[in-house]
Amino acid sequence: MLWVCRLDRRKFKIPLYLLSSIGCGYITNKVDLATSGLKYIPPAFKLPKDRDKLMKYIDNNPASSFVEKNNDHRNIFFRNKTDLKKLNTNNTFVQEFVGNPLLISGHKFDIGIYTIITSIEPLRIYIYNGDAILRFCPVKYYPFDSKNLDKYVVGDDYLPIWRVPSLEYYYNELDFGMKESLNAYLKSKGKEPLKIWNQIEDSIRLTILSKEQDILNVVNRFKFKRNFFEMMRFDFIVDEDLNVFLLEANMSPNLSSAHFPPNQLLYQQVLYNMFSLVGVGHRLYKATQPSRSKAEEQMVVSDRNIAVYPEECSSMLCRESCVSSVCQLCKHCLSYDTKEYLQEAYREHMDKGDCKRIFPPSMVIKVHVYSNCILNNNIFSQSCQFHQKFWKIILLKINYNTDGSRVNVCLMTVGVENLKTLCI
Repeated sequence: MLWVCRLDRRKFKIPLYLLSSIGCGYITNKVDLATSGLKYIPPAFKLPKDRDKLMKYIDNNPASSFVEKNNDHRNIFFRNKTDLKKLNTNNTFVQEFVGNPLLISGHKFDIGIYTIITSIEPLRIYIYNGDAILRFCPVKYYPFDSKNLDKYVVGDDYLPIWRVPSLEYYYNELDFGMKESLNAYLKSKGKEPLKIWNQIEDSIRLTILSKEQDILNVVNRFKFKRNFFEMMRFDFIVDEDLNVFLLEANMSPNLSSAHFPPNQLLYQQVLYNMFSLVGVGHRLYKATQPSRSKAEEQMVVSDRNIAVYPEECSSMLCRESCVSSVCQLCKHCLSYDTKEYLQEAYREHMDKGDCKRIFPPSMVIKVHVYSNCILNNNIFSQSCQFHQKFWKIILLKINYNTDGSRVNVCLMTVGVENLKTLCI
């Protein structure tokens, strides 16, 4: 887990960064995550606490099988119905086993997605979208043998992608990344890989949102709530119908290429894009130089870059008062914190490189979903997990031409009766 404290450059001659651990153990705790009941996570039961629930589930699903795990995931045991009825272990849990995994060249595999939380309030989540890490079990899945963990558990000595016959051409000869190699293979089999990636993004969003308040409670103990970011890796498996299942979230993902040197480039690009995204590494100055002048800061993001609602903000209504919800994003109505949030989100977008923001998601494809979250009196349903006071400022979208050039920046505001977007 990488938590970094981003200290205010205005108070120091050089930027300083501190390593710390804040809050995201609520996500990476193996038992809590597995037994959370969230979508995309196979059913799991704590023992001995949930023994009765487990027995009932087995009776209703007689064909199911399970694996027994503990919180450090160092010991995994395959369990059938008879084993579970005899099991009398404390401080462990059992989870339903996905028995029909997607196999490539006969091997089961998992997909690791590097995920970055850049802000808790308001919540912003990115993934490294330039690639993913694919790790294969070293022994073919069939004929299945529960005593041979190498058939169904990805360990430290996994089979790398460049040794998988069905993928080595894409990866070794065409120089595709792991993600694109998988995409090409699935398309050659008549399958749509986008189904996998959409589910993965949704799973990451739902998982972090479910623990958002717990993390925020920890962050609120600190004076400066925006000085932290976190990078972790979410690991998934896929079944033969391309359904995705979340296995775990790793607080300390391996970024060492000592065992598999070809992974060095992937790890370097993950770190390079992450540090660029959060502003720890920046292209415009070196860490040993003094902080930028105000003019240099405005070159990166100025008040004009976050200005919205030209017609409304120039009206008499907004000139005379900031009471109206429409006026609250006008420059003279912006609080210091709101302005900082907007500028930070703008800088992140411009520096995101190969990272992709998955929360708040794109308004283009999700606006109809969030309109259904609005209840009377501007109160949002709990399931939507939004901070009401930040609703107007966190949904920032950049429109692009087909050639990739930027068209404008959009911010959305929500009223009781309407949902509207203004662009500059």
